[in-house]
Amino acid sequence: MEQSIEQELRENIKNAIVDAINSLKDKNYTLAHEKFVHAQETLKNSGLSDYISICLSMSGMCEYLTDKNTYKEALALINDGGYMAEFSKDKTAAMFYQYALGTINFVEGNTDVAIIHYNNALEILNEKDDFEFVNEVQLRIRQINNGLDYTMPAKSDPLMSLVKIGRSITALTDINVLLKVIAEETKNAVQADRCTVFLWDKEKDELWSKVALGMDDTEIRFPADKGLAGYVVKTGESLNIADAYNDPRFNPEVDKETGYRTKTILCMPIKNNNQEIIGAFQVLNKVDGVFSKNDEDLLVAIGGSASIALENAQLFEQQKELYKEQKQLFESFIDTLATSIDARDKITAGHSTRVKLYSMLIVDELGLDEKTKEIIEKAAILHDIGKIGIRDSVLQKEGKLTPEEYKHIQEHVQITHNILGKINMSEDFKMITEIACSHHEKYDGSGYYRHLKGEDIPYGGRILAVSDVFDAITSRRHYRDKMPIGNVINILINDSGTHFDKNIVDVFLKISLDKIIRVFLTENHNSFKAEDKKLLSHYNLHDIHNFINDENVTEEQKHVLELFNFYYSGNSTNNEG
Repeated sequence: MEQSIEQELRENIKNAIVDAINSLKDKNYTLAHEKFVHAQETLKNSGLSDYISICLSMSGMCEYLTDKNTYKEALALINDGGYMAEFSKDKTAAMFYQYALGTINFVEGNTDVAIIHYNNALEILNEKDDFEFVNEVQLRIRQINNGLDYTMPAKSDPLMSLVKIGRSITALTDINVLLKVIAEETKNAVQADRCTVFLWDKEKDELWSKVALGMDDTEIRFPADKGLAGYVVKTGESLNIADAYNDPRFNPEVDKETGYRTKTILCMPIKNNNQEIIGAFQVLNKVDGVFSKNDEDLLVAIGGSASIALENAQLFEQQKELYKEQKQLFESFIDTLATSIDARDKITAGHSTRVKLYSMLIVDELGLDEKTKEIIEKAAILHDIGKIGIRDSVLQKEGKLTPEEYKHIQEHVQITHNILGKINMSEDFKMITEIACSHHEKYDGSGYYRHLKGEDIPYGGRILAVSDVFDAITSRRHYRDKMPIGNVINILINDSGTHFDKNIVDVFLKISLDKIIRVFLTENHNSFKAEDKKLLSHYNLHDIHNFINDENVTEEQKHVLELFNFYYSGNSTNNEG
């Protein structure tokens, strides 16, 4: 067989085997048998002995599961599969052979023999195979170890429901999602029509849930001493009701309101590891018959795992709310500090906000993570907080500062460090102080106040340095106008590598003009025409620099330059788009 044809056949048969395995998992043994036999017929004269082995072993197993009277015939097919597995020397084929033997013995009640074959299967291939079937082998071993028989609900294995809920303990922290997972898996495990998981709010003495399968996903709340769920929560007793309408404890009014017909009910308390009741399961209408003692035992087992998951999720919710409150308090504190600077230094009012906005544009352009972004944002807001310690005569002076005054105002950086250093921050937020007090450091080490150099300057501080200078020379003051944008860009470019980190300047100059103008507009509160915003979004400050210095500028480029300067100068337009 040519290699390409063989590869195509192998892929087709692999898909056919996967399809047959899915039917097997659904306990549709007849269909699974037909699919394995069909795949085996397709493999005649192919030479793919490993796949032939798998089909023989699994078709024999499925034949037996369909009709237990075919034990001898099925075993003969499985043994043929074993011979082919040995001939092919394929580990996956050998695993399926051992699995098939294990399953026949499991169903026959020979669990000791079954566990030997299942363990043989794992020893042969205890890793992911092409069919991801190792999990099925492990499931059978867990079933035997937990004293369960092979018979499972048509669409769900109770043990798998326990596993899924167990995984939810670490995988889920959202209480609402967790309630849905537990309710759905419980419903599947006991083969019921509906399941609701109620939690006991002891502070309000209410039962509540957001899970009512088959109904709208809305929160349910009622007094903890009402209904069957209330009864089991208050008494600790379990209720297994075979005929709801003949039981005086059942309230049929709910059925009248919803149009639902309740027949059988299994209602049990959910207890934590300390045997304290934290809620209740309410499972309705067994799919076939009434709820059994096995269903009760299974619900107790599910409750053990569910209680851990639910208590963890509730604790997480409480911690999340506490963190949210602390974060809001911290942010309001920061905003208050920043506002205090604007109140003292009206000449530069709004400067910290604009530095924050420019810094966030750089951070977004760099694609930094959310935590880093938040830290740099807070540092930007607080970078000038040390000006609280600067004399009013210097801080509010409208003219040029004397050398002595300039030296005094430089002290604001160290004052910033001293102030922020006294705030009790988490380890993550301690970088706020380091970044905030390094915005006047220069890349060549000639800045202040610690004379840091190059990459010794915190990355966020290097971002703030660009944002701080750009806003300072593009903002109007009482004693001077804005610097022409060409001069501004020249300063950034010429001082790259000395004052600024060149990489950050390069990133800043690539930010689209519409975003830069958005920050300008926070100062003059003017509006931005939609068509202008769209056009300017295709250009950046690097383009503006080129247009200014290009003698052969096109008409569109000239228009872009004029339009940018129109907004930069603070002119107003019509309604914003």
